[in-house]
Amino acid sequence: MYKIISDTSCDLTKEEIKDLGIEYVPFKISIDGKDYTDNENLNIDEFLKAMEKTENAIKTACPAPYDFLKVIEENKDKDIYILTISSKLSGSYNSAKVAEAEAKEKFKGIKIHVIDSKAASAGTTRIALKLLDLVKEKEFDEVVKEIEKETNLETTMFVLESMKNLIKNGRIKKTAGLIANVLNIRPVMISNDGEIELFEINRGMKKSLDKMIKAIENKCKIDRPDLITISYVANKERAEKLKEKIEKLYQGVKVHVRHTNGLSSGYADIGGIVIAF
Repeated sequence: MYKIISDTSCDLTKEEIKDLGIEYVPFKISIDGKDYTDNENLNIDEFLKAMEKTENAIKTACPAPYDFLKVIEENKDKDIYILTISSKLSGSYNSAKVAEAEAKEKFKGIKIHVIDSKAASAGTTRIALKLLDLVKEKEFDEVVKEIEKETNLETTMFVLESMKNLIKNGRIKKTAGLIANVLNIRPVMISNDGEIELFEINRGMKKSLDKMIKAIENKCKIDRPDLITISYVANKERAEKLKEKIEKLYQGVKVHVRHTNGLSSGYADIGGIVIAF
């Protein structure tokens, strides 16, 4: 018996969450004073409209330790795995670790492990799917060993259609962001041990997407991934075309495409693409 708990940096659908037995502990997101809970009741279309309309920063609040602890207590007799966004991007991992410590103090012998995905969006989703495969075949200690290895091997990349949210949230200077938009610059970003770094700057979205495919090709020469996840914000056609290209290049690989939840939509913005391999 097992239970997988995840914050909402993971982009599985409502139906998948229910069918796979995963339970979300949601982030809270505020846009112009209106609070959104990033759970199965979030109206993503309404959320995206509010996100696109505002000129103000989007505020996010990670789950509190109690939010994790409540779900842990309901599943204390199971092997519990908690999956979070990168600890270098949010306090969610720290909240989960506090809840883990409290649970181990309260329930002697409980089996529980917190996983720092070192990623977000498609990266966290890929780790969740890998974890689901492992828990069906292996014992707790072996699952922990294998999933930690997977988080260290995984690469997450993303490309932005718009820098609007980066500008609003102070992640990039307004002048630099506006110049980049005028010049049609589409930066490709990459995860490095849970932190986001610039991978390459290109003119145009197509060129940036092609560069991400090239990065997959380079990794395949060393360690071919059997699962690739793609998350997109309001541009399914772009994500599906990317999937088709990948499947033609690497026959037999599983490619998982999903729309972002609220939190990841705020990071990637309208038209953004996140890919993990």
